[in-house]
Amino acid sequence: MERFERAVEYKHNGRNCCQAVLLAYKDIIDLREDELLKIGAGFGVGFGSMEATCGALIGANIILGLLSDGKPSLMMKSKDMLYEFNNMCGATICKDLKGRNTGIVLCPCDDCVRNAVKILDSKIGN
Repeated sequence: MERFERAVEYKHNGRNCCQAVLLAYKDIIDLREDELLKIGAGFGVGFGSMEATCGALIGANIILGLLSDGKPSLMMKSKDMLYEFNNMCGATICKDLKGRNTGIVLCPCDDCVRNAVKILDSKIGN
């Protein structure tokens, strides 16, 4: 199964978007599943309010950071991921993606999760 579909499966099994992305990378991250779940717990639904960045994109950036050398040069990849996500999904803020104010869903959660994983994979060479 592709990593992005594994992430969607986690989403369908009670994990928020951030946790779903984090868990999709548990095979290459030196953290236990329970630790990844705790790290991602507060980032679902745009920081729990739909007012902030999509949790799937946050999860992808957390993984990017965990796989990096921790140097500031990582910010360019993070910026690229933000722009790519915006281009693929139509927005980066949860309420905009879900059409809370417009009634028009730009990108369903499953696709946000898929796209975040696909973008991350392109940055880390998976």
